[in-house]
Amino acid sequence: MKNFPDIPPVWALASAISSWILATFIPVFQLQIPLLVSILIVALGFGIAGWSAVWFRRKNTTIEPRHAPTSLIIEGPFRINRNPIYTGMAFILLGFAVWLGDVIAFVPVVIFPIVITWRFIKDEEIQLRKTFGAEADEYMGKSRRW
Repeated sequence: MKNFPDIPPVWALASAISSWILATFIPVFQLQIPLLVSILIVALGFGIAGWSAVWFRRKNTTIEPRHAPTSLIIEGPFRINRNPIYTGMAFILLGFAVWLGDVIAFVPVVIFPIVITWRFIKDEEIQLRKTFGAEADEYMGKSRRW
């Protein structure tokens, strides 16, 4: 895998670990949210990410960041936003923070999209424009990044 460990799942894992460390060792304010809410948010995240991964397979293009795409995916969850796998990861982190129950656990959840945008999305958008030109510009004009 190219550029391991600088890949989105590792950043997501680091965010989850950071949330756990903060909630465990520097608690601020405990929330009272039912466990079911956490489970539903995490399930939604996995569902979005899984649905998105299916489209990479269908379009026979790489799912790995920093590899040149061979297809512009604009169907399925990609109609809603350009980065549904990253969005799914963010939902998983949000559900985990809800499960941890302390407001400080949400800090890494907020930072995660900023890091992913800076480390991956900006370059991916440049690559899409280079590869697909006006078609990518039109798609990006109609869809949200997150």
